[in-house]
Amino acid sequence: MDELSSASPVSFAEFPAVSTAEWQARLARELKGRDPATLRWPLPDGFSLEPFYHREALVALGGPPAPLPHPTAPWLNVPSLNVPAGQDGRLQIEQAADALARGADGMHFVCHDAATFDVAYLAERLPLASTFVGYTTTAAPDALLGRLVDAAPGTALRGFLRFAPGAVPAGAELADYRAGLRRCVRLATAMPDFRALAVNGAFFGNRGATATQQIAFSLNTAAALLAELPNDETPAAEVAAALHLHIAVMPGYFLEIAKLRALRRLWATLLHAFGLPAELNASLRIHTTTATWTQTTLDAHTNLLRHTTEAMSAVLGGADSLSVAPFDCLFADSNEFSARLARNLSVLLREEAGLGRVQDPAAGSYYLETLTDQLAREAWALFQRIEVAGGLTQMRGQLLEEIKTVANETFRRIASGHQVVVGTNRFQNPHENFSFHPKKLLRSAEFDVTRAAYPTEVLRLATALHFERRDRKSKRAAVVLLGANTNQVILESFLQMLQAHERPELAASHPAGTLSLLYSSAEEATLMYATPEQFRRFARFIYQIPTEKQQFIPPALLSADLATMHEAVRVFGFQEMKVQGYTTEEVLARLQGRQVPPVTA
Repeated sequence: MDELSSASPVSFAEFPAVSTAEWQARLARELKGRDPATLRWPLPDGFSLEPFYHREALVALGGPPAPLPHPTAPWLNVPSLNVPAGQDGRLQIEQAADALARGADGMHFVCHDAATFDVAYLAERLPLASTFVGYTTTAAPDALLGRLVDAAPGTALRGFLRFAPGAVPAGAELADYRAGLRRCVRLATAMPDFRALAVNGAFFGNRGATATQQIAFSLNTAAALLAELPNDETPAAEVAAALHLHIAVMPGYFLEIAKLRALRRLWATLLHAFGLPAELNASLRIHTTTATWTQTTLDAHTNLLRHTTEAMSAVLGGADSLSVAPFDCLFADSNEFSARLARNLSVLLREEAGLGRVQDPAAGSYYLETLTDQLAREAWALFQRIEVAGGLTQMRGQLLEEIKTVANETFRRIASGHQVVVGTNRFQNPHENFSFHPKKLLRSAEFDVTRAAYPTEVLRLATALHFERRDRKSKRAAVVLLGANTNQVILESFLQMLQAHERPELAASHPAGTLSLLYSSAEEATLMYATPEQFRRFARFIYQIPTEKQQFIPPALLSADLATMHEAVRVFGFQEMKVQGYTTEEVLARLQGRQVPPVTA
């Protein structure tokens, strides 16, 4: 180590310096007349990345930026465990104790009913004074934290508390939660290693937001908390000290590194805008998770590769803690095999790759410093636009609509093949044997439908059920809700799978705002569409749900005897989607990578 620290700087003086102009001239020669602009990489964020960056990029930034604050110790490996509603969490607490003995540095309990979580057993089984523990709750965060304090009297907890109220961003409806969140701040005041307020940026990322939107909307969330929570008993500085960030990290390697760095940089700007001490910026904690948005059920082992890229981006971007999800968490119950792979991914990056030994690995990179600056500028402008219009509390609906627009564009790119999802829309395994039952998964209320690959993979799962029904000569029929506007996805996906010479003129998609359905029996499969009201009435009829029951939410998979289903489809007026020149059977087979045998006389 002494030899390394006293070694002279590495010099490459034997290589002549190459200017930007010389690189551009070489680039022009290699392109043989093509426009160099074709090498730019456009991002959904509204700007493009250049094909190369040079030292002038740092000059444009006013010189190399100072390295960002970084943890003095490597990031913490903090797996997540779901505690289902109605359970006391003892099973998950035992799993946590085992994980801590096998390479985990902490644990994150996602409590779907925090009132039943056995905090006394937690305090008995885990040394809370020295163990980093996070808690997510959907209701009454102050009640959970109060119970934790009572269960471990005199103990300064380590970790975080995240309040995730459901279908809205944290901070969007503060009027209902201000008193509880203030109490959380006061309870955690004497706990310097516990962050009681979360800025849930993962909420935006896991719904398909761009990197710029994730940064900006996270800052809008923080601004709402800083504006609404402080009062005479809870000073603004205490609120700021209690805040931490939850961020979902995607597979876009360099973009994600820059996203975390831009967030740290803008955090200082936000604190300054509120007149808060600059030293609070150095104490900011960022908890990262692998994204649910990019996970797939098809060829699920590819999630291991996505998670590796996401985890590397997180730690190189300066994350303080990291949760890597099991590769099969979309469809499988918690199991030791996938949990161990997820836990060991972080261990390998730290112990074998040594990624935690450098303060700010991206510092000085022409490309990453420029990208960090671009994201910061774009995100701050978006943040300001939202604040001028009334902030998160007033603009919540607009924020969600902007994310929905971006997400729908992602669905279209995946359907057309312009955005590759390995194993789902490219390099599929046509002979894949599912380790889960598609029917059970589609009927499950826990099945995550807010993912980029969902419109494509749900069609694959539904058609798998059809082929299975056909092979078994089932006397029943089913209607699978594929989703809104999924017929357009079907059309675009099918078009991509045809050879250029055989691409037919495809029929126009069904009207906007309708739902896509797959009607399937042993004899036939038909792609159809219906209005949301038609589908609701149809589902009530099939399951004999009275119309006066207003809260009925139709499941994605409806099944009945063949005669009942056939008559209901006719009565409720579902329309067939036409793919000219091809039968529905041929379309489904193509989408699954199967060949349809020719019809013989």
